[in-house]
Amino acid sequence: MKQSGSRPVWRQIPASVWALGCVSLLMDISSEMIHSLLPLFMVSVLHASSLSIGLIEGAAEATALIVKVFSGTLSDYLGKRKSLALLGYGLGALTKPLFALAASADMVLGARLLDRVGKGIRGAPRDALVADVTPIEIRGAAFGLRQSLDTVGSFLGPLLAVGLMLAWADDFRAVFWVAVVPAGLSVAMLSFGVKEPANVKRAKRGNPIHRSNLKRLGPEYWWVVAIGAVFTLARFSEAFLVLRAQQGGMAIALVPLVMVAMNLVYSATAYPFGRLSDRMSHRTLLAWGLLVLIGADLTLAFSARWEVTLAGVGLWGLHMGMTQGLLAKMVADTAPEDLRGTGFGFFNLVSGVAMLLASVLAGLLWDRLGAATTFYAGAGFSLLSLAMLFMRRIADR
Repeated sequence: MKQSGSRPVWRQIPASVWALGCVSLLMDISSEMIHSLLPLFMVSVLHASSLSIGLIEGAAEATALIVKVFSGTLSDYLGKRKSLALLGYGLGALTKPLFALAASADMVLGARLLDRVGKGIRGAPRDALVADVTPIEIRGAAFGLRQSLDTVGSFLGPLLAVGLMLAWADDFRAVFWVAVVPAGLSVAMLSFGVKEPANVKRAKRGNPIHRSNLKRLGPEYWWVVAIGAVFTLARFSEAFLVLRAQQGGMAIALVPLVMVAMNLVYSATAYPFGRLSDRMSHRTLLAWGLLVLIGADLTLAFSARWEVTLAGVGLWGLHMGMTQGLLAKMVADTAPEDLRGTGFGFFNLVSGVAMLLASVLAGLLWDRLGAATTFYAGAGFSLLSLAMLFMRRIADR
């Protein structure tokens, strides 16, 4: 795909964006080797309930997203992104051995929280760095590329987990130890492969969350925050996709393949839809993404048979590819350049609270009313998001 009279868009994307994508790829291989097995490990080895899994997953992801507001704001104040990203990736790598050592659900919770603190520290500075180094006319493509590379790791990780589980007779802890290796490589690549731009213009340093600065974020930015929160309510923790696959009678060693399928679709579609977001209405693309998520929820609610679950998981991945890079681009486009880290931070703070609520609600519905009700609730929140988009369109006329 080319712009008129220029090189293909993918060749215009800065080298640091490619390197950040590879950093994310390696860390996601490590994380997904663990996370694709963690719900099964907790149920079969630690004897945890579905509600416990929902609480742990919700608290962990919410912690990551909430911490982003502080790291994003700090990156704006210091005028530096890479050092904070390096701290976050380093902390994530150091926590990986804790999963192999976990003897209780409480230990898993502690490991997940520490791991997600690392994710929270690195997330907003990394996304702001992508925006800093990329021309605005190809920003959607850059976010899509980084997300696509990230998601390659998200399907390679479960694939490796499946192979090792088959080879090592369902030895969860041994697989968790192997996951330490790509995490370390990720930190090394960030250290030596990513350069922070020296020519980015920054405003005079001050408190990024001072009332005068928050006013500069503007109503368009806060609308993006609101729609992102409702999107998160509609899309609870992916741990419940793994549990749905297990309900269909799939062998434990093969269950992570559902995450492989989801992330394969996600990875394949993130860059094309990111590129498309540079050329079409953001709201239209968001609406189509929500329709796909409704289809995924209804498919997953319909049956736990493996072929039906696989179809629903594939639609889930398509929704992610259509919307996640787009939402990042919308934040970057609506936040002032010198408040970009803060903008990503507040976006993820609100989304973090929504993730906690969504995962706890999903766990409660799963335990008390069954898996189908959980996915019907997700479809309901998706319809609410569609209504918000429709109302905004009417208000703008």
